[in-house]
Amino acid sequence: MTVHFIGAGPGAADLITVRGRDLLAASPVCLYAGSLVPKELLEYAPQGARLVDTARMTLDEIVAEMLEAHAVASDVARLQSGDPSIFSAMAEQMRRLDAAGVPYDVTPGVPAFAAAAASLRRELTVPGVGQTIVLTRTSARATAMPEGEDLAGLGRSRSTMVLHLAVQRIEAVVEELIPNYGASCPVAVVARASRDDEIVLRGTLAGIAEQVREAGVVRTAVIVVGGVLTASEFPDSHLYSPARVRD
Repeated sequence: MTVHFIGAGPGAADLITVRGRDLLAASPVCLYAGSLVPKELLEYAPQGARLVDTARMTLDEIVAEMLEAHAVASDVARLQSGDPSIFSAMAEQMRRLDAAGVPYDVTPGVPAFAAAAASLRRELTVPGVGQTIVLTRTSARATAMPEGEDLAGLGRSRSTMVLHLAVQRIEAVVEELIPNYGASCPVAVVARASRDDEIVLRGTLAGIAEQVREAGVVRTAVIVVGGVLTASEFPDSHLYSPARVRD
């Protein structure tokens, strides 16, 4: 028996990996967050599978489902939205499974920031403009951020920044970022990336909060900040340069 942590992708059902789909299809138990994971993915579960929506469950209740499946040697597909390596609360589940001696594995998925970049039709690492991406969040209604990981500190490098779980605090985010990035810095907000009801907002730090309010975006969104969003004059990558030595 194995608990399979599976990255379910950002929302579109066809953005799950083939491996993730096949593991789901072979697991008699499926745990999923109904508020984030598309219902269409559940169609891949085997007939008669136990489907458990964990959206309103506690950690203890979720782990209890896994232990119950372990007791009867039933594999579990644990669908995690996006990619489970980022803001997925997977670590505490794995810690408890380690303590209980329950085996598990992890299948990566398409993260929300990658889906947002695709919707924006932008590379987030543009030569000469930005080669570093900061993935972070804010602490409103969530676990406190570690010391030193505030937006003011993280923004000093002016690296491309992607914020998850922060759109509800868009005014505060803007206020914290403007001193480093400037009011005219390009910014985009992508809500429900890859889904049929996706919303894409583009602008500058000076005006993005008003756009977010007018669009009614309050959750399931990422904020992307940095010059890569509008860069047009930049050097070609050395990757394909004729000057590059190729073995």
